[in-house]
Parts: sequence; C-alpha cells; structure tokens
Amino acid sequence: MNVSVSVVLFTSDLRLHDHPPLRAALGSADAVVPLFVRDEGIEAAGFPAPNRRAFLADCLAALDTGLRERGGRLVVRSGPVVERVCEVAAEVGAAEVHLAAGVSGYARQRERRLREALAAAGRRLVAHDAVVTVVPPGAVTPSGAGSDHFAVFTPYFRRWSAEPHRTPLAAPRRVRVPDGPASEPLPDRASVAGVSPGLAAGGEKAGRSRAASWFRHGLAAYEERHDDLAGDATSHLSGHLHFGTVSPAELAHRARRAGGPGGEAFVRQLCWRDFHHQVLAARPAAAHADYRARHDRWRTEREAAPEIAAWREGRTGYPVIDAAMRQLRHEGWMHNRGRLLVASFLTKTLYVDWRIGARHFTRWLADADLANNQLNWQWAAGTGTDTRPNRVLNPVTQGRRFDRAGAYVRRWVPELAELEPPYLHEPWRLPAAERSRLGYPEPIVDLTDGLLRFRRARGQE
Repeated sequence: MNVSVSVVLFTSDLRLHDHPPLRAALGSADAVVPLFVRDEGIEAAGFPAPNRRAFLADCLAALDTGLRERGGRLVVRSGPVVERVCEVAAEVGAAEVHLAAGVSGYARQRERRLREALAAAGRRLVAHDAVVTVVPPGAVTPSGAGSDHFAVFTPYFRRWSAEPHRTPLAAPRRVRVPDGPASEPLPDRASVAGVSPGLAAGGEKAGRSRAASWFRHGLAAYEERHDDLAGDATSHLSGHLHFGTVSPAELAHRARRAGGPGGEAFVRQLCWRDFHHQVLAARPAAAHADYRARHDRWRTEREAAPEIAAWREGRTGYPVIDAAMRQLRHEGWMHNRGRLLVASFLTKTLYVDWRIGARHFTRWLADADLANNQLNWQWAAGTGTDTRPNRVLNPVTQGRRFDRAGAYVRRWVPELAELEPPYLHEPWRLPAAERSRLGYPEPIVDLTDGLLRFRRARGQE
C-alpha cells in the first residue's frame, strides 16, 4: 500500500496551534515530515547571537515534544536549506512541501530557489500566507496607482483593521510521520555560551502560558500602563512572535474578543508588527539602507568609539539609558519605551549611525526580528517611516515621566539605588564628593551640545 507524504518546513513558525502549513499538509497526505533546517546562510551571517540560539533550542525542543505527544517527531538537518529540503523530500517521496511564506529578501529568494529546485524534481512548493503575520504583506495597499505598500502607519491601520482576519486553527490531534528520515540531535540550550542570565524560556508551551497569563492579568491595563518602565506591564511575547511559538493571528483574535482599551491597544501593536513586515517585503533594502533618502553624516564606530562603548555597556551617565542597556544584557530583552529612549540617544544625541545600534540589538535581543528591529531603529533615527523625523527624546524628561518613582533605575543601576528624586535622574547635580562615592560615570555628552550637533547635521541652525 502506497502512503502519500508531504514535508512541512518550519521556519519562523515553531508551533502546532494555528499552523496552516501543517494542517494543509495533514489534509493532503497520509503522513508528513515536520522538518527544520539549521540554515547555514543565517548562521554564517557574521554576528554572534547566543540569546536567539538558546531561545531557538528551547523552541525546537518544545516543538519536538508536542509532535511526539501526537505520535510524530521533528526532523532536524543542517546546511543549505534548499539542498536539505530537496534531500528529505526525495527520501520520503514527497509530492509537496509546505511552508509559511517569507517576508525578508533573503527568505523570499530562498523560497524562489526552493520552488525551482522542487519543480525540477517534479515536486510542488506550497507557501502559506498569514502565518508569521496577521495580514499578509501586500494584501493591504494604498488606493490608486503609484505605491505597493503603506509608508505611514495610521492609514495602514485603518485598512488593516477592516481586512477580514482568518479564524485561528486548533492544533492537530495526531501527526503521522513516516519511518526513515533521520534527524540530527536537537540543539541544546545548555551548550550555548554567552547567554544572558535572565533570558526567558522559549517554546510553544512557554509562549502559550505567557499569553494566557497576559490575557488574564495584563491586557486590561495595557493602554494605561504599557509605557511604565518599572511596572513592566507589557506582554513579553516579542520573542515568541519572532520564532512563531505563538500565532499573531490568534493573539489578534483573542485581543479583539477581549475588547476594551487594553485589547484595542494590543491589537494596534500587532498591527505595527505587520506594518513593518509589509514595508520590508516591499523594500528589502531597508534592512540595511535608509528607507527615506537622507544625507546624514552619521558618526562612525571609529569617530565615536568611546561614546558607543559607554552606550553598549550602560555607562553613559544618563540613568534611564543605562538601566535599559543593562536590562538588555541581563535579559536579552528590553522594555519598548527603553528601546525608544536608547535608540533616540544613540542616533539623535550622539548622532551615531543607526546601523551600529541595530547590530548591537541583533547581538543581544532574543526577539531581534529583521523587519521590526531595523525599521524601528530607522523610525528612531528619522530615516524610516516616522512622520516627525526631528523628534528627540530627552532622557531626563522621559525618565521622570515613565519611571517617576525611580524603581526601574534602582533595579538596573544599583549604584544609584539610595538616591531620591530629583537626583536619581540627574545624579550630576550632586556634590562632586558624593558623585565620586557612588562610582557612577559623569554624562558622556551634554544634552544641549548633543541637540546642537543634531541640528547642525540636519542644517537646522
């Protein structure tokens, strides 16, 4: 008796709940091969990313466990993705390979090459939309001719909100995997060196548990508390969204059903994520080049080496900036308000190239998604989709506003833990002897000087 087989290639969708490629493959074949390829093209990109590697190891272990609970298993291979997928498809005689449609230029080129290679062998590639996003990139475009994507968020949000969103799918009860295709050992989190000590656990079980807790206890107050640095009242789902252990479509569905100001605000954030994905899909070069052409004379790594090092280490002399940068090192994550502040400080106050900041985030963030990381940095730098590119965030004013009692600074900058306002956010106002006793650095730049440099570079004097 012949058994029909399909391959499901997992990429940024490491889950079983709400997984259209897996459900389609199970519906069209007697058995499936759940496959993950450790892409040597990505691993050879030249930057260390221990937090993402550790988080990925958790995700793959959880995916394998979930499949085994349903009678299946995960097959892991390493090497060139196109070659490995074709290799597995030939081993099991698969007629089809299913995967989630990619967004980045690299992912789309890989998908094109895979489609051609499979076709040459008489096999078919089936790419599924709305797996890594709520609405597929390109599904919502401006009215009229002249643009293939939205460059401004608000009109995109209106159209995105009116777009029908698919109903989330349940996880399959059984996954039959054919005998034969061998798997490499799963990567082990414990074997990854340089992982942040406070890095959260990855994997579908952890992601769904986090989401359930968020919807029960955090969503209702999200609108009023999402910028509260000390309150830490955000979802912490960004890493799970990056690796696809939770479904953005399912999160949007649940938040809409919950309603209220908190639900609406969270849906808006999911839309921001889709917005950046549709920008990157239309303009792949925005991953490394300015989205809006400017003529900025950014300071380079060589020109601003001491200031860049202080920024990376959380030793700038500005407490809220240093707190956020130290949180990044410890957790492999940073509060969203903190991300805005440190990005504005690097690009607007120090006037350092945004790509330097984006690379540092890529090095440490478990959720360093190409679309959101690069385009949020461009937004902060004024080269992206921000309609107010000259906006400069003052770290003192922002610290007082979003860490009013100073708990965030005290947690991450223990040198200042004994201080009370007004000195907590402006320790340089203390007497010199007191500052020396604390062991906290002096500001690496005067905010007025930074603003003048910014204005001169933009020709605004």
